[in-house]
Amino acid sequence: MSILIDQSTRLIVQGITGRDGLFHALRMKEYGTCVVGGTSPGKGGSKIDTLPVFNTMYEAVQETKANTSIIFVPARFAADAIMEAADAGITLIICITEGIPTLDVIKAYHFAHQKGALLIGPNCPGIISPGKSLTGILPGKIFKQGNIGIISRSGTLTYEIVYQLTTHGMGQSTAIGVGGDPVVGLYFIDLLERFEKDPDTDAIVMIGEIGGNAEELAADYIQKHITKPVVAFIAGRSAPVGKQMGHAGAIISTGSGSAADKITALEGAGVRVAKEPSDVPKLLKEQIQKLEKVHNSRI
Repeated sequence: MSILIDQSTRLIVQGITGRDGLFHALRMKEYGTCVVGGTSPGKGGSKIDTLPVFNTMYEAVQETKANTSIIFVPARFAADAIMEAADAGITLIICITEGIPTLDVIKAYHFAHQKGALLIGPNCPGIISPGKSLTGILPGKIFKQGNIGIISRSGTLTYEIVYQLTTHGMGQSTAIGVGGDPVVGLYFIDLLERFEKDPDTDAIVMIGEIGGNAEELAADYIQKHITKPVVAFIAGRSAPVGKQMGHAGAIISTGSGSAADKITALEGAGVRVAKEPSDVPKLLKEQIQKLEKVHNSRI
């Protein structure tokens, strides 16, 4: 199994006639994702490759029975695109667009939530369930089907750590880039819960970074609710207080959000924290072996 996306995913690309939308629509289709069409106001009735283009999400959903959308529209239109998708009945929305004003994201998030839609992003690389579906800009070739769940705030670190896992023969069930903005949709706790319930996910890798308290909250949740091995990597160990590093959400405020705070919280919850991305496979194997010994001793 996997979480959020699989072979049943029917994907609409919002902004399919733009440069990025078109490029990634064809890549996702080539990977094997069931891309059923796209939207571009004013260009409805045309086709991109073999994919139909619609003027609105309502038309797209009615014609294709899509259940998932991915957004590549410019930042000034992206919040409206999220709300249009949710209003049309889409149940999973992945927003790749970056630079959306935070207040716009808050409005769009609450609207989507009221409509029963799940939001990933914005400013994220998307999701992949290897061998089943790719909805995003992730490089599919480095992923391998397997049993490790990945939750990450950083796209590039996701690719590095997944490459390390794949090289060591450790495939992935699903990998999710949650986004690097101050406000995003599904976050660590939401996804930890889903991976815990997924019978084909045996262990979890969390990739965090400085800023906010999401990793600290996740540590508390792990300690209370997660039975599967968890290994983490936290970026920004050397970042000075008050300095933004990369993502808009990666800024340390005095007294909170530092790498040290996050590492302390995670280790206190029994999570092994890697110092380098290349350490993740080794720590993961050690955590899995440790859990197996505990399980065998109880039999």
